[in-house]
Amino acid sequence: MVTGEVYPDWEAVYRDNVDRMYRLMFAKVGNRPDAEDLTAEVFVAVLRPLRVSASVGEVRAYLLATARTVLAEYWRRTLGREVTTLVDEHTETVFADPPAPSNAPRRIAVILSALPDQYRRILELRFLDSYSVREAAAELGVSVANAKVLQHRALRRAAQMAPEVDQ
Repeated sequence: MVTGEVYPDWEAVYRDNVDRMYRLMFAKVGNRPDAEDLTAEVFVAVLRPLRVSASVGEVRAYLLATARTVLAEYWRRTLGREVTTLVDEHTETVFADPPAPSNAPRRIAVILSALPDQYRRILELRFLDSYSVREAAAELGVSVANAKVLQHRALRRAAQMAPEVDQ
């Protein structure tokens, strides 16, 4: 978090704005890999021209303007046309203070600990460690088809347990 009117260095600019920029990009493109790539693209684009001595508001405005350009190029590449509108109401909520801490990590830990070992392990590999189905199958020593079945059953069991964890 920034305490003054200006950022002390480039790292502070990045740390203070990366989550906001990622949330904005994710809201626009709807998937994590593209949002991460576009967020990185925005910061690479502003690295040279951005003055660290600029005020916090100026830095955020410049980041937002750069995000428009990066998104326009992304949509031109993927859809064949430019889409450059960033609705101000939505942008303000993205650039607002970060949301309150979630109880999701606690809920996940409770659900995973209650699952049978293979179910827990397949979900950890696939969703927490970002393994592909093939990689998870190799790690577990099972076939790809078996890994898919394990994942399906584990997700179904976890979904059945979720309401109990909320109580």
